[in-house]
Amino acid sequence: MDRNVQKNAVVNLLAALVVFIAAFAVTAYAGSLAGEAAAVFLGLAVLIAFACWFQMRLEENEQLEKLEVEEMARAKGEAAMFESKESELFPARRSREQFERFFIPGFAVLLFIAEGAAGYFLWRWTGATTTAISPDRAMPALSLFAIVALLLFLLGRFSATIARLENHRLLRPSASFLLAAAYVCAFTALAIAGNRTGFPRADFWLARALCILFGLMAAEMLVTLLLEIYRPRVKGKVSRPLYDSRLIGLLGQPESLFTTAAQALDYQFGFKVSETWFFQLLEKNLALFILAQLAVLFLSTCFVFVDAGEQVVLEHFGNPVAVLTAGGHLKLPWPIDNTYRYRTDQIQSLYVGFTPDTTNEQNVLLWTVAHNQEQNFLVANRNPETTQTENENADTNQTTKTPPVSLITVSIPVQYQITNVLEWAYTNSTPTNLLDDLATRAVVRYLAGEDLDAVMGQDRLEAAGQLRDAIQAAADQRKLGAKIIFVGLQDIHPPTPVAASYEQVDSAAQEKVATNYYATAYAITNKILTDAEAYATNQTALATRLQKETLALASVALFTNQIPEFKAAPSVYENRVYFQTFADATKNARKYILLETNLQDIYYLDLEQKIRTDLENIPVNE
Repeated sequence: MDRNVQKNAVVNLLAALVVFIAAFAVTAYAGSLAGEAAAVFLGLAVLIAFACWFQMRLEENEQLEKLEVEEMARAKGEAAMFESKESELFPARRSREQFERFFIPGFAVLLFIAEGAAGYFLWRWTGATTTAISPDRAMPALSLFAIVALLLFLLGRFSATIARLENHRLLRPSASFLLAAAYVCAFTALAIAGNRTGFPRADFWLARALCILFGLMAAEMLVTLLLEIYRPRVKGKVSRPLYDSRLIGLLGQPESLFTTAAQALDYQFGFKVSETWFFQLLEKNLALFILAQLAVLFLSTCFVFVDAGEQVVLEHFGNPVAVLTAGGHLKLPWPIDNTYRYRTDQIQSLYVGFTPDTTNEQNVLLWTVAHNQEQNFLVANRNPETTQTENENADTNQTTKTPPVSLITVSIPVQYQITNVLEWAYTNSTPTNLLDDLATRAVVRYLAGEDLDAVMGQDRLEAAGQLRDAIQAAADQRKLGAKIIFVGLQDIHPPTPVAASYEQVDSAAQEKVATNYYATAYAITNKILTDAEAYATNQTALATRLQKETLALASVALFTNQIPEFKAAPSVYENRVYFQTFADATKNARKYILLETNLQDIYYLDLEQKIRTDLENIPVNE
């Protein structure tokens, strides 16, 4: 091991340690979140530099030991030299092997825990803290991080160049960390500068980005440890140190991508693609190609194409200078001129009282089933029973009264169109949110003064018109530059938890009305039937009376007319009446007529029970 390389490793370790202490101190002084994350990164660089230096020392001692053993072998003879055990002859090699076998994996596990803990706790800390960089302390921190970035870059670039030599591989991890730390310190300086130039959140977002970087480093270390378990061990082959992060190497030396790409292309195509003129031209002039692409991208910002149905506000150094309509336009490049597009012909929508649930596929919407993320509003309740209760409490001087309000859920889509793009863009900072708030306030005010049943019933169309006028008036007062096209009251119902009870009350009211109608119909039907029965009874009684009177008169007239007949022929009359009475009395009896008088009578008695005559005369349907 070259002693100059080992000295370079010591310099890297001392530089990282000094920079870590300085960054930690200035971060505590200025209160920079990104500075705290950068200080943690520098602390990891100190650990890596120490591991590199220590392993270099072990390999150097092994080489010196090997030279001493060879010298002793030539002086005393190999036979006498190798009678001792190998562990006794090569203690330095034994130490290096034990170091790589036990310490390096343990150190890698320690790095994994440190990187994961740094990412986790810094993420929580940056999300919970409310501290900000003090303006009067920002400049010292900015200067220190800028100077540190320059020094680390120079030292890291020098170490990376030396590390490209094959026998200086242990210098590569610390060189990569120093280069990456230089970039981290440079971005930290820019974030602190952003606090002075109108971007106070730059420090916060850089701290969050470094937290994500720590998480990626921990994930890479975990994967490396898992792969190390299954890596085949080949005797004599020098392996890459576990703590040598490929991610940090890529961040510190992005040009190494070309080397990796060249090796991959050479392997895939079977010849030296990296030695072709095109690849070498691309490698040498990559910066020019990137600059040319950036120049084309920069010049492309001079053209603005406005689509139909939209308007573009053109700003010159942050001040609006023109409103561009459909077509092509030229402007100065970014960031001198900026453009902001607005869909002025499009009917846009916002929602009051609910958030549409796009995942809901219900075809039938029920009050008792929540189908959107809904909000509840207070609405007046002018129920007659409630008013009567209030009057009774007022008459008896009671302080307890029934609250004349109820809860209601309303889905109100509000459709609007931007009519004045300058007022919409510059009068208020967040016009969409302001219009949403104005619409919500108008809805709350309106419902608080309206009746529950009226809003849910006959006054819905009128309410929509009044709400549209109220929202338009509020928007005009705030100079939003928007026209309210439509306000719809839909899906009006009680809150879902009490919807079932409300349906029961409403059902009871409907049943009450139906029962009243049934009672009225029953009363009308019974009155008509009763009147008809009374009339029929009266007419029947009158007919019976007339019948009996007529029969009585007929009987009297019959008796009166029989007297002259009796006086004219009493014997004839008596016989006639006798025979008529006998005929009536024996109408259903059997009669036997004897025509001969000079014959001997023979009588046959049939004692069998005769069938009834009514059974003999049963009609039969043919």
